Amino acid sequence: MNVAIRQAALFLSLWALCALSKPTEKKDRVHHDPQLSDKVHDDAQNFDYDHDAFLGADEAKTFDQLTPEESKERLGKIVSKIDEDKDGFVTAEELKAWIKFAQKRWIYEDVERQWKGHDLNEDGLISWEEYKNATYGYILDDPDPDDGFNYKQMMMRDERRFKMADKDGDLIATKEEFTAFLHPEEYDYMKDIVVQETMEDIDKNGDGLIDLEEYIGDMYSHDGDAEEPEWVKTEREQFVEFRDKNRDGKMDKEETKDWILPSDYDHAEAEARHLVYESDQNKDGKLTKEEIVDKYDLFVGSQATDFGEALVRHDEF
Repeated sequence: MNVAIRQAALFLSLWALCALSKPTEKKDRVHHDPQLSDKVHDDAQNFDYDHDAFLGADEAKTFDQLTPEESKERLGKIVSKIDEDKDGFVTAEELKAWIKFAQKRWIYEDVERQWKGHDLNEDGLISWEEYKNATYGYILDDPDPDDGFNYKQMMMRDERRFKMADKDGDLIATKEEFTAFLHPEEYDYMKDIVVQETMEDIDKNGDGLIDLEEYIGDMYSHDGDAEEPEWVKTEREQFVEFRDKNRDGKMDKEETKDWILPSDYDHAEAEARHLVYESDQNKDGKLTKEEIVDKYDLFVGSQATDFGEALVRHDEF
């Protein structure tokens, strides 16, 4: 067994241990859109929140090292990417799509890393056979591994998810389909598989539903504790009052979906509308490149965007 295979085996073994061990701290199954920034959104003080929202926090820091002229030049290039239909205008919808992309750049970077390890014939596509061989090849050679974990079951689960991500059903994934396979919670058409996998993880008696004890058991193990922590008592109340909507004592598929995939407030849409409102000089509801670059300090930072200078420019506009 070579080094790469040993590393893969170790990873899967650790994954198995994590999956099989019962957590003693609260496990969060809920998929929320992350906050656009951990900074306070107060344009009267600074535009740091807007910079993080528009670029992503890491990228925003790189602009802070640039001169205003360099920032404007790079911003102009970004605007060209945001204008998807190339009509010379940036709409709130295009801005929203860009902000969502900027916030989830790490997902695309993760896909790029994994793509290199799975596109074995380097044809720009990944077939199920390629993924299966790269991920489970050594297990197929040794169907009864020493650790006793059921890798075959894990492979079958991956195959089911791969087929769901593969929209045209040819068992060959484009990069977008592979992204949906690796990060299904980011795609509407993959939400059913996220719910199904979650229910399979929690449903211990195999009745296809999640009862109160299964719900709590997924989050907390007594481990001899005489009394449950307050947060566990709160979760019991949450299950009875909010999760189990039809009051039958169990969560079905729709109730589980409402729990783990809530309809959150759309921060990206709110920020996109805010940026358009603040930059739209002729009030036509869309932005030109000139309008965005003129208001560059709202979108990106530079060496000059300290509090005082940013406020002066804001007042001038």
